[in-house]
Amino acid sequence: MGFGNVGEAFVTLLEKKEPELGGRYGIAVRLTGIASRQIGWLFTPDGFTLRKLLVRDFSGGKRAGDVRQWLQQAKADALFEASSLNAETGQPAIDYLRAALETGAHAISANKGPVIHACRELTELASSRGRRFFFESATMDGVPVYSLFRETLPAIKVHGFRGVLNSTTTVILDALDAGMTFDEAVGEAHRLGIAETDPSADIDGIDAAVKVVALANVLMGANLTLADVHRRGIREVTVAQLREAQASGEAWRLVSRALRVSDSRIVASVTPERLKATDPLASVRGTSLMIAFQTDIFPELVIGERDPGPQATAYGLLADFLNAIRT
Repeated sequence: MGFGNVGEAFVTLLEKKEPELGGRYGIAVRLTGIASRQIGWLFTPDGFTLRKLLVRDFSGGKRAGDVRQWLQQAKADALFEASSLNAETGQPAIDYLRAALETGAHAISANKGPVIHACRELTELASSRGRRFFFESATMDGVPVYSLFRETLPAIKVHGFRGVLNSTTTVILDALDAGMTFDEAVGEAHRLGIAETDPSADIDGIDAAVKVVALANVLMGANLTLADVHRRGIREVTVAQLREAQASGEAWRLVSRALRVSDSRIVASVTPERLKATDPLASVRGTSLMIAFQTDIFPELVIGERDPGPQATAYGLLADFLNAIRT
């Protein structure tokens, strides 16, 4: 579901990993359905030829009328959902994932919207159907954040986190620091392919706030909404502030935070901060991302990724699929 940069990277990854999936895991994969706003609901139970899909050759595909008919005709065992984010409602992605689970397929998503608006509902529905709702790619591409705590760090409590979770703002701040105008800096983010046509959601901290809500609700048991996140974007950060920080070996970054301050209260924010050179988050450059968790065992557990691309998000989808069918 969705055939943009991430969808194409996922098809490329499936083709690359096909021998390993068969030889190491005993899994034969057929991609039997593909859908987007542009191409509609296409299916073929015998499976599309992956190489043809990469040149957008959808020959052999038949058309379904809606998502449920599409899933049923494609005989789907798993849905990979990578449609556009709707931060306000999470729709229509929530309906797509719900339909997948109700027709007996695992629901694997790279979309933050369903995580912040329907995570508990979809997780419970998946459990009732003996399926899984996983969403590793929704926050930090394919970096194992949710699965790290779900599978590798049992009986640990996350007290809070802080991180640089939006790469567009980092690229813009660095470009401003290098002497570009704001419009030129936004153009640099577009050139790198990380900014939307309208980058306001990144610049004003909305994308980062969505990630804060997702992380806090899933890993800390919070019940936050976007309205609960104190948010301020990077528009008011001046070149003078950037240069002053640089002269001191420091850096401005859009920092996302959540902290449990009592048993019933979690404080969350997204704001630009001037970081000391010794702060790990100050080292984040370009499209890299980093998050530092505060737990009852580890005072600061830092996880980062350097210059990820769509293939990293695609890998998160594949990893979720393998984890889903092995559990």
